[in-house]
Formats: sequence, C-alpha cells, structure tokens
Amino acid sequence: MYDLTVSIVTYKNNPHILSKAIDSISSTDLNLKIYIVDNSPDDKISGICSGKHIDYIFNNKNLGFGAAHNIAIRNSEGLSKYHLVLNPDVFFERGVLEKIFVFMQTNKDIGLLMPKVCYPDGSIQYLCKLLPAPLDLLLRRSNIKILNNFFRKRLDNYELRFTGYQRIMNVPHLSGCFMFLRREVFAKVGIFDERFFMYLEDIDLSRRINKHYRTVFYPEVSIVHHYAKDSYHNCPLFWHHVFSAVQYFNKWGWFFDRDRASVNRDIKRVYQS
Repeated sequence: MYDLTVSIVTYKNNPHILSKAIDSISSTDLNLKIYIVDNSPDDKISGICSGKHIDYIFNNKNLGFGAAHNIAIRNSEGLSKYHLVLNPDVFFERGVLEKIFVFMQTNKDIGLLMPKVCYPDGSIQYLCKLLPAPLDLLLRRSNIKILNNFFRKRLDNYELRFTGYQRIMNVPHLSGCFMFLRREVFAKVGIFDERFFMYLEDIDLSRRINKHYRTVFYPEVSIVHHYAKDSYHNCPLFWHHVFSAVQYFNKWGWFFDRDRASVNRDIKRVYQS
C-alpha cells in the first residue's frame, strides 16, 4: 500500500523540465509510485524514466490527456490512499507533498486539492475559477484588447481574483496541472471523461467531485508551473480546445446550466464578503 501514486502524461516534452518534475516528486519521505504515460511518437525519454518506483508506459500514439492519465489511475487502483495528477512542466520544493498529505489526512471531506501555482518568476497563476459560461471561455481566448478591457471585471471575477488567493477556499474549478485526489472519489464520480481529448477535462472532473466533496485551493504550499498556453499559438491545439469546449457545454449546458448558476452564486457570496 502506497501513500501516493502519481501520474504524468508526456507528449514530446522537454526532457530537462520533465527530469525536474520527477526529481520533485521523488524527493519525499512518502511511500509512492510514479506512472509516466508517454503519448509521444518515440520513447526518447525512457532513459530518464527509470527507477524502482517508476513505471514507464509507452503508448506509441497520442491518446489524449485524460485517457492517458486514466491508464495510470486504473493500473494503480487499490494501491494508494491518494493519487496525484501532475503536469510534466511542474516542480516544487521538498516537503510540499508531505504537507498536503497531512492536510488531506486531517480533512476527510476534501476530495481534490490544488496548491498555490506560480510562474517561474514567482508571480501567481490565477487558476481558481468559477464554472465557465461560453462567454467566459470566449473572452479568455480573445486577443481584442478593447473587448477584454470592457469585460475586465467579469474576467477577474471568473478567475476569483477578488479573493486575493491568500486563504484556503472551496473552489469548483481547479487546474489539471496539479490535482491531489483522494482515491475514493474515483469510485464515487468516475475518472476522466475520455470524450475530452485535451482541455476542459479537468473542469469536468473537478465539478463532478465538487458535488460530493470539497475541492480545495490550498495556498499554504506553492508549486512552479511553466504554463506555456500552447493552444494560444498552436493551431491544432487551438482546435482541440474549441472541440473540448463544445463537448463540455453539450454535456453541462450552454446557457441553461442550473448547477453553474447556483455554485457560482454561492462562491461569490462566501468569498466576496
């Protein structure tokens, strides 16, 4: 029985940055196992994915983000108390995992946790969000300055900037770059929905968990995330993003999403006071 299992999905990732992620996870006193699921067309990174605590899974094709993580989640079923979904471009200091582990152990109502996430320069990434309406995603993709300025308050509210990101919060939409999950949630709500090839699968899973558990932003520890926003300047990834948005709103509702309205209203009521 492990304290923690970890899955990292890779696709043509920088080996140096991936090594930093592996080193960050490995520098812990927790008993853990790491699954590296490689969607790349070749297995060039296999050399840095060795060790008795690492399972390297080479798919030889790009299955998508959620589907690849699901391989590790299924393979590790029954092996750990918690599972961490981690991006390959994340790193953090020793002690982060231990502090999160203790906090989860003492707060049994938490199903999902995300720490404070920073850019390499130390500035914060605003990755706590309300449940999105179509306009929210459209505005975040827009490069029209006048439009963005006009809706600035809406965008800031969507990213919960009014909270200051200084306190522990129950947030319905947390980023998939670092998802510390209680294993029992998978039996309750399921794993990643594989209809999402890439993007928005984290929102979908987060809100499903939030119906039954707290999904918590935990700023007592922080991590560094390179966060390249690849879909903003890569045409194929852009269309993956668009397709995932269509899938998401087809599933949860475009303009009539009752849960979205009530959840967002409650969040603003609690944290705007």
